[in-house]
Amino acid sequence: MFARIFALLPLALLASASHLEARDQCNTGSISCCNQVQTAQAANQLLAEYNLVAAAAAAGGNVGVTCTAATVVGTGSGCDATQQPVCCTGNQFNGAVNIGCTPININA
Repeated sequence: MFARIFALLPLALLASASHLEARDQCNTGSISCCNQVQTAQAANQLLAEYNLVAAAAAAGGNVGVTCTAATVVGTGSGCDATQQPVCCTGNQFNGAVNIGCTPININA
């Protein structure tokens, strides 16, 4: 009986670790595919046009420009080759500007 438990233990740990890794990829916002990802300072002019300078500063992270939602949650596989998969806490103006973005490593 113990032999069966010890034989299955590594598989259970692997499944648990994979689940935690996928969950932690984007646990604060939605996954988006952005044509450009810039620092808030670099995107300051665009943020000013949308009156989002203060919101971007409060959210921290980067700014995603011209973003669409990823089609497969957690993998970023909905992104084109030229797009960057990111996790964003603030989606503003239907993806024209996303704030609080962090790049996602889809190779993990």
